[in-house]
Amino acid sequence: MSKDQIINGNTILGIEFGSTRIKSILIDKDHNVIASGSHEWENDYIDGIWTYSEKNIMNGLKSSYADLKKDVMDRYGVPLKKLAGLGISAMMHGYLPFDKEMNLLVPFRTWRNTITGEAAGKLTEVFHFNMPQRWSLSHLYQAILNNEEHVKDIDFLTTLAGWIHYLLTGEKVLGVGDASGMMPIYPDTCDFDANMIASFDKLIADRQYPWKLRDILPKVLCAGENAGTLTAEGAKLLDPDGDLEPGCPLCPPEGDAGTGMAATNSVRERTGNVSAGTSIFSMIVLEKPLANVYPEIDIVTTPAGKPVAMVHCNSCTNEINAWVSIFREFADLMGLHTDVSDVFRKLFLLSREAEKDCGGLVTFNYLAGEPVTGVSEGRPMFVRSPDARFTLANFMRSQIYAAMETLKYGMEIIQHEAIAIDRVYGHGGLFKTEGVAQRDLAAAIHAPVTVMETAGEGGAWGIALLADYMVYHAEGESLEDYLDNHVFNGMKQSTVEPDPEDEKGFDLYMKRFVSCLPVQKAAGTEFKD
Repeated sequence: MSKDQIINGNTILGIEFGSTRIKSILIDKDHNVIASGSHEWENDYIDGIWTYSEKNIMNGLKSSYADLKKDVMDRYGVPLKKLAGLGISAMMHGYLPFDKEMNLLVPFRTWRNTITGEAAGKLTEVFHFNMPQRWSLSHLYQAILNNEEHVKDIDFLTTLAGWIHYLLTGEKVLGVGDASGMMPIYPDTCDFDANMIASFDKLIADRQYPWKLRDILPKVLCAGENAGTLTAEGAKLLDPDGDLEPGCPLCPPEGDAGTGMAATNSVRERTGNVSAGTSIFSMIVLEKPLANVYPEIDIVTTPAGKPVAMVHCNSCTNEINAWVSIFREFADLMGLHTDVSDVFRKLFLLSREAEKDCGGLVTFNYLAGEPVTGVSEGRPMFVRSPDARFTLANFMRSQIYAAMETLKYGMEIIQHEAIAIDRVYGHGGLFKTEGVAQRDLAAAIHAPVTVMETAGEGGAWGIALLADYMVYHAEGESLEDYLDNHVFNGMKQSTVEPDPEDEKGFDLYMKRFVSCLPVQKAAGTEFKD
């Protein structure tokens, strides 16, 4: 059946540019993943900027698709030639300014950078709306404040997903969820806030640039809208062999937050999800606006344009990965062969034997700054008191706590606002070992956490679902209803209630974590390469 759908062009392709992997997946009409491909990559830290080079972006796109194409041939013995739909997703935010010829004016400044504090603070004041440092408009205004020469030449400003989508379709558009990470959205119009655009133009009027803000921003589209078709040039970019046919429709390009919501069926009011990979963030779909403006909480939208409270943290699993690598290196030194998946599983399971508060250990996984806790420049750090119980189990539990400690710090505000949450879904690599990080997250946020059998599929599956919705939804059928009725109906899932003792232990750990924040800040200031 899958082979016939591939031959007949009935499959949907989703591609997501994650922080450490570019993943491509192909789904059938029942939303099952029938083939996949990936390309591993890492960001570079050059001249104080976290970036990915244009060469690596293009090579990664081709490599991921080529790996998918090979998987299709290996599994089904047929080439991938025709698609029913396609969607592009990528890490949100950052700064990608282009000139009239679509030349990138400066290297990609990613979401991980915390270099726009002055701009973000001023925009928050002008808009009366929290403007995080990583948002595209904060980067643009900081470049203006820095008197950067390239600003006058900007003709188009977009995100990574928006750029790749343009290369495939020639359309300068963006899904509303991704657009909400560039600058604020006015929910009633599913578009950028016109009053804020006017305020920004007034703010920079004395600079006399040849552009107005609206002129350089992408057109905003909501889920279900057609965002263009794959051009011959776009098909050739994806598949240099020339097998892929142009002409399939593309859904609006989205950010990883929006695809995470789609992948966990968390697009309806009173639902939420936590995505845990290289970064970690929570998304809670709001019934009503927050009472105040909080620097720890971003207001973004679902792919359908509904307001969402987001707590975003720059670091999550990298430090765990680094320690697992060290443990495996030691095993190799001792002549022991280890399987990386098995090492992760055993260490995660061991963490459940640890003391609830990690026995006096505290871990900071800060590879970059964390605006949620006011840290401008991160330094991974492990701290323990002289009488702490330094066991492997306690150490691993502290590593898992570290992956979500900053998220917990921000989520406390949402809880104080008495925001109603019916369910929270966890997804991403942190939840692969059943019942471990899931239980710790439930303790962290004091709420039940559900993990679906598709929890490991992530954003590439989520953008494939959004493309599927565009192609197959009935007229007037909302994204929420489509996901409920056609994708997640009857799907296997497990829910864990927070354990009171785990909650007490994590809360005690957090007191130590907060007390160590001045040490983390000092390390970022004093400890330089």
